[in-house]
Formats: sequence, C-alpha cells, structure tokens
Amino acid sequence: MNRAVPLLLLGIILATYWGCVMRMAYRARIKGRASNLVPPERIGKILRLVWTPIIVIWVSHPFLTAHSRRQSWPWRPFYYDSRIAWIALFIVAACFVATWICWNRMGSAWRMGIDPAEKTALIASGPFAYVRHPIYALSQLMMLATVAAIPSLLMIGTGITHLILLQWESRREEAHLLRVQPQRYARYQSQVGRFLPKRLRPYIDAGED
Repeated sequence: MNRAVPLLLLGIILATYWGCVMRMAYRARIKGRASNLVPPERIGKILRLVWTPIIVIWVSHPFLTAHSRRQSWPWRPFYYDSRIAWIALFIVAACFVATWICWNRMGSAWRMGIDPAEKTALIASGPFAYVRHPIYALSQLMMLATVAAIPSLLMIGTGITHLILLQWESRREEAHLLRVQPQRYARYQSQVGRFLPKRLRPYIDAGED
C-alpha cells in the first residue's frame, strides 16, 4: 500500500496536467483560436509524433508501477524508495500549481506549437518576467522528479528524450519570436534567462518596437 499511494497520486497529477493541456487546446479551437495542437509546420508535426508516446509513457508508468511489483524489463525500476516517491510527488504537485499560474498569465496567448504565419504575442510579466520558458522549466523538473521516483530504463530514456525536445522546442520558439518581434524579443532575451532567472528583479517590457 505504501508503494502504491505516492505513485498512484503521481499518475493522477500527471494525467490531470495533460488533461488540462488537452482541454485548453479544445477550448481554444472552439473559440476560433489556433492552439497548434497539430502544428502547421512540418517539423512541428514530426516533433508532435515523437512527443506523443513520450507523454503516454510518462503518464502511464506511475500507474503500472503502483499496480504491480513484478514488471518486466524495461518497465522495471532499478530501485524503489517510498521517501523519494513522496518527495517527487510533492515536487510534481508544486510544479503543476506553478504551471497553472503560468497558463493563466498567458491567457488567450497560450499555444502548443509554432505557426510561422502568426505574430506570436510576447508575454513578459508574472513568471515570464524572470524566466523566458517557465512552463518548460517546470515540465523538466516534473520529469526529473518522475524519473527519480520510477528509475526504470524506459522512464530514464523517456525523460532524456523529453528534456532534449524541450531544449530544442524552446530554441525554435525563440527563433520564431526573434523573426516576428526582433528588437523587443532581443531585449527580453538579453535580460531574462531561458530556464533559470538571470537576476532577482523582474523584467519590465518596453512595449512594441
């Protein structure tokens, strides 16, 4: 029972997190906004095909591990420590709450991918005044916590792939914003860290170029 509880709760939080993402994408579509759930660009579509099984494994692995102690390779964790699992659970829960704050700050500007034809809005207030990609930073921390709780070969490989994809996607988004808002985004980029703050003071956006 002690083994099952933190992992089940971890799986529930992850499933809720990604359920919220799908719900936001659906609501954006209903309201006539492009959520880019299926990005219009070719590379974006390829990345989504790679990312989808990563998310499925990430969400399902905690449930499978909690359900059975006898898992076959590569699902079987190298170890299990209930203390680490509980710590990971609280980290993931805190990251979910922080991500929710970021989503609310983005509002209608929230997107899942890149549309080269769209002049993407620059959100530089709230958490975004300290970190350029707070949602990606929190997602990486959530993944690292999950890997610590369930260190199977499959979960480790999934985590590494997820981190690499987030690094790549963040740079693609920055390149896009530099194209559509070159001076404004360059100022923002020079003063705000990608995943970690460069300074304690919040960035103050000077507005349109």
